[in-house]
Amino acid sequence: MAHYAELNDNNEVIYVIYMDNETITDENGQEDEQLGIVHLHKHHGSHRRWVRTSYGGNFRGVYAGIGSLYLEDLDVFTYPKPHESWILDKNTLDWNPPIPYPNPLDGKDYYWDEEQYKLNNNGWVLES
Repeated sequence: MAHYAELNDNNEVIYVIYMDNETITDENGQEDEQLGIVHLHKHHGSHRRWVRTSYGGNFRGVYAGIGSLYLEDLDVFTYPKPHESWILDKNTLDWNPPIPYPNPLDGKDYYWDEEQYKLNNNGWVLES
């Protein structure tokens, strides 16, 4: 199966669809991403933007899901951004908080609170 993600104007995944590999196989037996895009434009309208994604994560980072982001400059998908303030590490494709997690050796559990971060520049809150 070939999987394609539909993107909105912000490169956010809004829909994922699959099709048979035969649809994207050319006359030489090679898979061609563009054949799938042509097929999708024909059946869903040419105004939509589609990018192929890999269910097994073999290419383009992680498998695209609703809310995932497509980073055009890196040609990869990332998981959805967990919080507005978090920053993408373009080497690992992980979202990181703007403030590191408190000392993990203190035996306490913390959670991220975006509103607290906006109010006092520290989003980590001790679980009670």
